[in-house]
This record gives sequence, structure tokens and C-alpha cells, in this order.
Amino acid sequence: MVDCQVRPSDVTRFPIIQAMLTIPREEYVPQSKKELAYIGDHLDIGLGRFLLDPRILAKMLDALAIRSDELVLDIGSGLGYSSAIIASMAEAVISLEEVDEFSSQAENTFAFHSVDNAVPVTGPLAEGVSRYSPYDVITCQGGIETVPKQILDQLKLGGRIGAVVNTKHGGKCRIGYKTEGGIDWHTAFDAEAPELNGFTKTREFVF
Repeated sequence: MVDCQVRPSDVTRFPIIQAMLTIPREEYVPQSKKELAYIGDHLDIGLGRFLLDPRILAKMLDALAIRSDELVLDIGSGLGYSSAIIASMAEAVISLEEVDEFSSQAENTFAFHSVDNAVPVTGPLAEGVSRYSPYDVITCQGGIETVPKQILDQLKLGGRIGAVVNTKHGGKCRIGYKTEGGIDWHTAFDAEAPELNGFTKTREFVF
């Protein structure tokens, strides 16, 4: 996966490469999908949730440049793979998933693999986890159309948020930097991903 998918995508930060070489991705997917764990595409893990294409995850983390003294909120973490990767780079990661079954399994997997700085939390994705905020970095493990204000309020001034933003013209991974005036968004690379619950723009009816 690393040699054929990640490195050819110009991901060069050693902590990302090392994490993806050592963290067993197959331990973070359903039993029935273990043979598909290393495919170069989004992996359906059930209940409307997906594990991001490893290239997209790696490139997003590369653009975010997470440091070892930073607190990260990982939104839509599924069975915990992205949080385990982030935990190897950050001081701590809050692993948010709305499916209780997934959070419970992630907690067990973290314990088995001694991922001691990843904290599973179950709750609505669009609400974030305010009790541990503010965060240095927020990651969204799925596509979005918009970011709820409640989540942006949990980002530290000067912090970063990374997400795949889907539009009718195609998707892009964007990195947002929180300033006094709001979020300053920059496009990192082209990407598309299945959307997370609660991150769709409200549709307006025109009569």
C-alpha cells in the first residue's frame, strides 16, 4: 500500500510513512472486509460509513503537518484506523464516531495495539466534541459540503481543519486555517469521498 499508493502520491513526511507501514489496517475493518483492507479506494465498512482511500488520508495528513504536541479531533473515524495513524503523530486524538458499535470496537482495537493516546467518543458527527476543545487540528474522514459552525468554534485560533469538500463540479481536499476573521481555506489536491452525516448544505426551495 505504501510503496504502490502512498509514496507515488508525493507523501514524504516520515511519520506518515512510518505509521502506515506499521499500523495494521486490516485490524480496523470488519472481519468480512479484511482481504480488501489495502485496496486503493474508499472501503465500505457498513452502516453508511467508509474508510478513506489511503492515498487521500495520507495526502491530507501530509498537508496538515500534525505535530507531536498537538490535540486532534478526528471526525467520522469509523473503526479507528485514521485515529490510530494520527495518534502516532499527535499528542492525543479524540476519535469521534456516531455508530456506537464502531466506537466500541475501535476502543478494543486501540487497547489491544496499545494506542494509548486515542480517546473514542460516540456522538453526532456534526456536533464535534466540545468538552476537549479547543483543538489544534480537526480532520473529517469523509466528504463534506459545509462545516457546521459548532465544529469550527472548537478549532483553536491558528489551528487547521482538513476535509474533502464535494461540489457538483468535483471534489477537492481543502485545508482551512482559523484566523480572527474566520477560516482561510486553501486547496491541497483533487479528491472525492462519500459524505459524512450532517455536513450537507441546507437546501433552499425557490417558488
